Amino acid sequence: MEAKRSDWSVDPFTLLEKDGYFYGRGTGDDKAQAAIWVANLIRLNREGYRPTRDLIVALTADEEGGGPYNGVDWLLANRRELIDAEFCLNEGGWGEMRDGRRLLNLIQVGEKHSATYRLEVRNPGGHSSMPVPENAIYRLAAALQRVEAHAFPFRLNEVTRAYLAQLADLQGEPLATQLGQAAAGNPDAQRAVAAASPQWNAVMRTTCVATGLDGGHAVNALPQTAGARINCRILPDETPQAVEAALRAAIGDEKVEVSTTNANGASPMSPMRDDVLGATRKLTEAFWPGVATIPYMVMGGTDGRMLRQAGIPTYGVQGIFYDSADIRFHGRDERVGVREFYEAQEFLYRLVKELSR
Repeated sequence: MEAKRSDWSVDPFTLLEKDGYFYGRGTGDDKAQAAIWVANLIRLNREGYRPTRDLIVALTADEEGGGPYNGVDWLLANRRELIDAEFCLNEGGWGEMRDGRRLLNLIQVGEKHSATYRLEVRNPGGHSSMPVPENAIYRLAAALQRVEAHAFPFRLNEVTRAYLAQLADLQGEPLATQLGQAAAGNPDAQRAVAAASPQWNAVMRTTCVATGLDGGHAVNALPQTAGARINCRILPDETPQAVEAALRAAIGDEKVEVSTTNANGASPMSPMRDDVLGATRKLTEAFWPGVATIPYMVMGGTDGRMLRQAGIPTYGVQGIFYDSADIRFHGRDERVGVREFYEAQEFLYRLVKELSR
C-alpha cells in the first residue's frame, strides 16, 4: 500500500526502530512475516535441517493489486508445480493483546471477499450563478447517507460462531454474556457486540463503506457528474450481485446508478486440520501460557483466497501480537513491536519444524 510522507510522523519507507517498535509501511501487513519466513528458511538451511516434506516460500501480494506477474494468481496459472502444496501457512492471523497482556492467537481459516461499486449521478449542469433544485452532488450525498445508514443482517457461520463463543471466556461482564448470546443467535446481543467493536461487527455481517469521491468539473459550473466508490467486505456465502441489489434497494433512487467495478469472488473455508491447529495450540501454550488459540475468519483479504479457490487449504498464522486498540495496518505510523517480532520469528520457526519433522 502507498503512503504519503506528509501523513506520517516518520518516513514510511525507511525502517525505523524507536521506543520498542519497528516503524514503516508494511511492517505489520505484512513485511514482518515475509522477513521471518526468509530468515527462518536461511536458518534451517544453515542448520542442515532435512524436512519430511518440501518447504516452499512464495512472497506474493495479489490482494494489494500487485499486478499480473507478482502473485499467486500468476503462479497458479503459469507455474502451479512450484506451489502445489498440501497446505499453506500465510498471513491473516495474528495475536491480540490488551495493555501488554497477550490474550489470544488467531488462526485464519477463511476470509470475507471484497467487491467495489460505483455510485454515479449525472445532470445537464449549467452556470453556478443560476442554481437549480437538481444537483448531482446533493443527490449523491443523499444516496451516501442512505448507504451509511444501511446495516446488513447478522449472519454467523461455524467459524465465527465458535470465535464469539470463545471470546466470551476472555471478557468481563456484560460483554461476556453478550458475546455468548450473540454466538447463540440473539439479535439484541449481536447489536450490542457489534457496537462494542468494529472488528466484531465486521466478523458478523457484510459491511460497505465509502472510500472515494469525485464530482464537478469547474469552480463556476453546476456538476454534470458526481461519483463515489463503495468498498464492501462480503460474507463467504453472499454474492457481489446480492450486495449490489441491497445497495440499490437501500439508496432507493433510480437516478443514482450503481455498478460493480471489481469483485473477486468467495473462497471456501479451510478444513480444521488437527495437525496444523494442534501444533499451533501446542506452541502457543508453550510460548504464551494461558493464551487461547482460536480459528478465525478475517474481515480483510489475503491471497490465501486464491489458494483456497485452487484447492490448497491455507491457514493464516503469525504469532505476532498487536494491541487490539492500536492495529495500524494500512494506516498512519504503521508499526510492529520489536519483542513481538522476534517472538513470532521463533514461534514460526518451531511451527514449521513441528509440521515437517
